[in-house]
Amino acid sequence: MGKGLLLLLFLFSLLAAAAIGAAEGRANKSSSLGGLFWATGKDESELLALVESKEEPSAGEDEIDGFAGGFNSLDSMLQWAIGHSDPEKLKEKAMDVQKLSEDELKKRRLEIKELMQKLKTPSDAELMKLAIADLNNFSITLEDRQRALNELLFLVEPIDNANDLDKLGGLVVVIRELDNTETDIRTTSAWILGKASQNNALVQNQILTHGALTKLMKMVNSSFTEEAVKALYAISALIRDNEIGRRLFYSEEGYIMLQDIMGNSSIDIRLRKKAVFLVADLADYQVQYADNSEIHFLGDRFFLKAVVDLILTPDLDLQEKALLAVRSLLQLASTDASDLRDFCSLDRILESTREDLEKLMLEEDLRDYVNEIESLRREVTIIFHSKLEKVGWVPT
Repeated sequence: MGKGLLLLLFLFSLLAAAAIGAAEGRANKSSSLGGLFWATGKDESELLALVESKEEPSAGEDEIDGFAGGFNSLDSMLQWAIGHSDPEKLKEKAMDVQKLSEDELKKRRLEIKELMQKLKTPSDAELMKLAIADLNNFSITLEDRQRALNELLFLVEPIDNANDLDKLGGLVVVIRELDNTETDIRTTSAWILGKASQNNALVQNQILTHGALTKLMKMVNSSFTEEAVKALYAISALIRDNEIGRRLFYSEEGYIMLQDIMGNSSIDIRLRKKAVFLVADLADYQVQYADNSEIHFLGDRFFLKAVVDLILTPDLDLQEKALLAVRSLLQLASTDASDLRDFCSLDRILESTREDLEKLMLEEDLRDYVNEIESLRREVTIIFHSKLEKVGWVPT
């Protein structure tokens, strides 16, 4: 049996129940949505009414035409159906499809054709509306609230959906959930904001206007690691290449937050990586777009030491990120190379790192990556000594 046909038949088995349920929904009070699981705390009749709200079908039309919108491909429809179905029922349906005879397969093929012509599945915007409506329903269970957030987390990834989130009232709702008493709810909400605002100036500014940055910065201090990690992820996404966001971050003394994270070896390493990565990003932006003499904290000797000390970490990824940050900081006029030498001991740390990397090069599986880090270390060393005006000095 061809894979394409199996896919169609499998999809048909998933969606047929929805079509039948929609067609017979007014005739009885049984499930209007067949075997599909929606992230909603609403009564099923309310949910169906929401989906049908744009256009009521005429008396002669099939009820299944009440599903407005639609996916742009069979594959996207299949992904949506699988994500909203009972895993056990999926297994049963897949086995049933494989048992069909050739005649039955042909019959199902025709049925699928007819179904695909008639059935309009919910659009992303409608699914977002349903999730937002759930979050505005304070009587739903915690499980349904989490499920609605998970839906939005998936749906906001495409930039068009992210741009629609505020228009649909979603940003206000998600930001409100940052104050939820449940850690998982706060964590997922921060994650949504980070994903929606990534490389998206429109959404960045919308979120900043709603005052989410202050809340996220408080969440970074959470004793729950995952919440802190997702909050810092969201902050980075919010202020990346965004002048308004960066100024708000500075005014909230975000640099102290970063310094505390980098200087605390007991903090989860993922937070330290995100913090030092953000430092490099802040410095790069300052060099490229702004008067870098304005941001004095990036040249503060205690702040610099917190960054430089990370070069000595045994974690190669963190070590590389620290070297990248130091390289970026060296480009700033506010960075005093003598502070890096006398207070931060950068020259000694770079030499010690060279010796450690030399030993690691003996390990074949690490050799290529270690060589990349060593090249970066040499580059940092050259820039550092150039800033110290040691002309003619050749790195070892």
